[in-house]
Amino acid sequence: MTSTTTSRLTKEIALAFGSDGMLARHIQGYSARDVQVQMAEAVCDAINNKSDLVVEAGTGVGKTFAYLIPALLSGKQVIISTGSKNLQEQLFYKDLPSLLSMLDISPKVALLKGRNNYLCQDLMEKQLNGCDSLDPKVLDDLLRINQWAGQTSDGDLGGLTSVSENADVLPLIASSREKCTGKRCDHYEVCFTRKARSRAMDAKVIVVNHHLFFADRVLKETGFAELLPDSDVVVFDEAHLLSDIAVTYFGQQTSTRGLTELLNSIIEIYRKELRDSPQIEALTSRCISQLNDWHQQMFDRDGSDWRQLMGDKDLAACSWGLLKELQSLEALLQSHVGRSEDLDDGLEKLNGFTNKLALFFQCENNQAAYSVEYGHRYLTLRIAPINVARECEKLFDAQTSWVFTSATLQINRDLTLFTKGLGIAKARQLILDSPFDYPNNALLCVPRHLSKVSNQEAAVRELVDIATQAINAAQGRTFILFTSHRMMNACARVLQSRVAYPLLVQGQGSKQSLLKKFRQLGNGVLLGTGAFWEGVDVRGKLLSCVIIDKLPFVSPDDTLYKARADSISREGKDPFSTISLPQAVISLNQGVGRLIRDEKDKGVLILCDNRIVNRPYGQAFLNSLPPMARTRDMGKVVNFLKQIK
Repeated sequence: MTSTTTSRLTKEIALAFGSDGMLARHIQGYSARDVQVQMAEAVCDAINNKSDLVVEAGTGVGKTFAYLIPALLSGKQVIISTGSKNLQEQLFYKDLPSLLSMLDISPKVALLKGRNNYLCQDLMEKQLNGCDSLDPKVLDDLLRINQWAGQTSDGDLGGLTSVSENADVLPLIASSREKCTGKRCDHYEVCFTRKARSRAMDAKVIVVNHHLFFADRVLKETGFAELLPDSDVVVFDEAHLLSDIAVTYFGQQTSTRGLTELLNSIIEIYRKELRDSPQIEALTSRCISQLNDWHQQMFDRDGSDWRQLMGDKDLAACSWGLLKELQSLEALLQSHVGRSEDLDDGLEKLNGFTNKLALFFQCENNQAAYSVEYGHRYLTLRIAPINVARECEKLFDAQTSWVFTSATLQINRDLTLFTKGLGIAKARQLILDSPFDYPNNALLCVPRHLSKVSNQEAAVRELVDIATQAINAAQGRTFILFTSHRMMNACARVLQSRVAYPLLVQGQGSKQSLLKKFRQLGNGVLLGTGAFWEGVDVRGKLLSCVIIDKLPFVSPDDTLYKARADSISREGKDPFSTISLPQAVISLNQGVGRLIRDEKDKGVLILCDNRIVNRPYGQAFLNSLPPMARTRDMGKVVNFLKQIK
């Protein structure tokens, strides 16, 4: 970039955020925030110099406009990646149109989601053709989707309002890589997934999510088709999620659901096209039987650490037996190559499954964790690298300006843990505190006389007593955030008979439906676990109190944590201070961030875990929290809440 262009962009940024600039002219009540201008200038510098920037921008900094305005004014090709669909849609449908109108520019803009967010016309047609066997409710929803399909321009299932987001029909008609037949599909020309990708390749500004971004980068590394163009600027919002998401993409995961569906489809292909080869059905049926036996053994044991599970001789024998049967089927199908395109596709997919299973069963990589996640009927097998920094370092090339931002990145006023974890140690680091008046508008309480958090019976009793006082004082308007479903459900059962305000408990409906109901009620109490700790924005008097049951440390039994802890110990470092503590600080900050969402918001945060005040490591949490007034007196909490009108 020339010095003339650099100076033009810098001047345009200053004008846009000035007291009589673009934002002031278009936004009623706008006043420039120093921290927002600082962030915009830092983003501008990163774009000008093709450098990397990491910014923790506290709630209220206005980080969205602070990165969007420089990115848009630069005229460069920009990818904006978010951690959630909600933010992705807010950016595309609200923030970007608003800013483009203010700036009076009209670059091509595209929204791209993972393929399972789009309707597959081919799958829908197949379901309609076989609708006689469908459950009446599924059929009713399918007909609603068919009607919507004739009206939608993009096939984005997020825009489907006539069917519940948890409807059983959705997995049957959502686009899927495993079931895609590519150019051989009758609907290829009008395919919603293909058209969405085509729009993205042609756009100047593309809004994606972290999962899709990493999927695209990994595909490029392996030489397969690209989903996204190479861009000049990439902005990661909600960047605190990147490290965990990167683990997924630099590792490997295999669902036994996909394998089950593939085996059933091979039998269908035999029955329709290859009836002269009964050995296909016989051997495939043997594989299904062996897979069912293996599933049964796995669910009988219910352990998550694969290395430990493989120590069981019976399970190990069953696992290797399954792999042997699948490899035999693979060899058989190889002898029928060319007789059926569908069978050829099935063989390719089967080869992928057998290779992944072999890699997982062998568990030879000492720098990875091998874990099993149990679903309702199926398993997900994961290989997760202990350290993704080296892999990430290769992705964040020097030809692109990389901007990483979130409200929660620092530990003890330091961003090093985040930058080291992603291999971006040379990036410029910037911490911008929230401009909100936390000392006067927010109160942090760690009540006195709390029992040890390990004593669940006492913890439930104490949390319910504390919550009852706070809920009554706040007239509902409370979130209670838990670190486990077990604790949440135990407290919900007792609270139902203790408070007169409506209780909304995670699991009663989707996250969005519960939040919508909470806002409509105006006096609700919402109980939730991890999903509600972040990405939730309830402003004003609707939410006056947030209660957190305990510090959110990762379970010591977590397979990836154990593998990382072993690796850290071998280096002579302490796993607790290196992994557990930093992760817990970030997670707590996310939960705390639900309370004050606007400069006029007031509220109380109650933490029912006295380790934050009586353990030395508690200071790391306190140093990373906003500067709220503090008390240990529930009487002061009640008075504070009663004054919020």
